[in-house]
Amino acid sequence: MATQSSRTAARLMLSPTVILLLIWMIVPLAMTLWFSFQRYNLLYPDRAGFIWFGNYVNFLATPAFVGAIFNTLILVGGVLAITVILGIAIALLIDQPIWGQGVVRILVISPFFIMPPVAALIWKNMFMNPTNGLFAEAAKFIGLAPFDFLGQAPLASIILIVAWQWLPFATLILLTALQSLSSEQLEAAEMDGAPAFSRFRHIILPHMARAITVVVLIQTIFLLGIFGEILVTTNGGPGTASTTLPYLIYKEALLDFDAGTAAAGGVVAVILANVVAFFLMRAIGKNLDA
Repeated sequence: MATQSSRTAARLMLSPTVILLLIWMIVPLAMTLWFSFQRYNLLYPDRAGFIWFGNYVNFLATPAFVGAIFNTLILVGGVLAITVILGIAIALLIDQPIWGQGVVRILVISPFFIMPPVAALIWKNMFMNPTNGLFAEAAKFIGLAPFDFLGQAPLASIILIVAWQWLPFATLILLTALQSLSSEQLEAAEMDGAPAFSRFRHIILPHMARAITVVVLIQTIFLLGIFGEILVTTNGGPGTASTTLPYLIYKEALLDFDAGTAAAGGVVAVILANVVAFFLMRAIGKNLDA
């Protein structure tokens, strides 16, 4: 009886927070759904009216939609590949006993504390500027013509910027998993004559599998919403070469002033993100059960 009353009291104390969270999530989502069924242009608010699924048809028929989906998937896949591979490599390096190990770890995670637009501006003006950026000066020094990264390889440049920001997160998670590995197991394999690559492939990598799946899941959820880096570097260009789904929604809302179509795009983005998260969770569940 006491246990039941304790549970009831706990639920009553938690209910205000739960209700507040539900309101915080449901109200914006409900408003987005409401506007997605209306013809609502910010320049002509008096012409608003229900058109039901017309906004969804308009958004899906946008010429840049298919390219935006493709660019979004390339961005997510490229950043994941870079951060997971380099994250494993850096975790293996900084796990070794070296002088100044604490300072090295702080330097490795420092990019994660820089705001995304600021990081993008640093890369755009200090590194990738084709006139006086560091990469341009290095190319001139060795006798090569400077390369316009953001103009000629915009999506690859954004992938590089975003990967630089998310690499510390992946490194920390993977380093934590690596440090939980028993050193006795590695020493036993080494004494049995197993080479370094075999120890990595058959002992270290399987041990880090769960951490890798966690990194992939968390990063994918956030990477599907990457926007600031694109806004301050390429503005989705040249043309639509670096336009992703979030930037396309921004363009519809604040450049074309079509709030109805942008709301429909937001709903489409939420659905796609949930579909991706669903399949990732299933894959991770199978991995954890294995």
